Amino acid sequence: MVTDAKIVEFVRRRGPLSTTAVAKLMHVSRQAAHRRLRALADAGKLVHEGGGRGARWVYPTSKKWVFRYRTRGLAEDRVWEDTEARIPLFRGLPPQTLIVARYAFTEMLNNAIEHSRSKTVELRFEAKTERICFEVVDGGIGAFENVRVAKGLETVLDAVGELSKGKVTTAPRDHTGEGIFFTSKAVTRFELEANGAAWIVDNAREDMTVKSSARRRGTRVRCEILRRLPRSLEQVFAEYTIDFEFARTRTVVRLFTRGTEFISRSEARRVMHGLDRFQEIVLDFDRVAFVGQGFADEVFRVWARAHPGIRLLPVNAAREVEFMIERALRQNG
Repeated sequence: MVTDAKIVEFVRRRGPLSTTAVAKLMHVSRQAAHRRLRALADAGKLVHEGGGRGARWVYPTSKKWVFRYRTRGLAEDRVWEDTEARIPLFRGLPPQTLIVARYAFTEMLNNAIEHSRSKTVELRFEAKTERICFEVVDGGIGAFENVRVAKGLETVLDAVGELSKGKVTTAPRDHTGEGIFFTSKAVTRFELEANGAAWIVDNAREDMTVKSSARRRGTRVRCEILRRLPRSLEQVFAEYTIDFEFARTRTVVRLFTRGTEFISRSEARRVMHGLDRFQEIVLDFDRVAFVGQGFADEVFRVWARAHPGIRLLPVNAAREVEFMIERALRQNG
């Protein structure tokens, strides 16, 4: 039997192809070939172009859709249902992928509706061969500035760091602050761009970074999702859950400075700010070249003694960093 993957590869190498040409490859009727090809097109793996005798099936490079809505009275679940009906982007996805896509889309659109203070929102969708992508773009205050003001932080970078920890919301009475955090962990690649900064989480590479951005007003969130995700949404939640509660987080230490060296106690306080909300904290020292005595002491002795019920788990530490951490831990007794 000719597999779907073989059909797609055949079209990629030989296309554009007619339904008749593919039917000959498959040794089936033209009608049967058309049903298979239509299913592949609905899944975003092929594109149908033209009409009549000139119609051809082609391998997609990219296909895009853009919609605009007023935020007033907008309901994210209704928009999801409308989008599913209007474009083929989400059709044919495995259930595991579809659940993540729905969760990420509705969470990010809800943020724009309820927190951005923008009158309109633009939704951009893109079909790629191995990934589906969407963007939620608003013209509001900007996500990082919103958090910075609400939490009394000094800089936009401080706001990026807080969002990366989880449980951060500007409306604690109505929201848990989990949406952005879990979306950033569930999708394949997550980008949040606002207020001159861009926070990027690449789960395929198990990496994240912060860089400068030209966007000064509004927020752009982009999610890229593999058509066949390796993890379910349930597995993502389980990684950060203790007894069904969001109680574990992973903090990438280098997000809190522009360099690779951490020296001062003030930098340590910035890293640990707000982490008393969790029971277990993984401190990721990847690409941190050095930490000073003050930084290590503040985290692993002072903060640890003030929060005896919280576990600190340093990972990916260079030899020099390990030495300073171990020194502080010994002083803590």
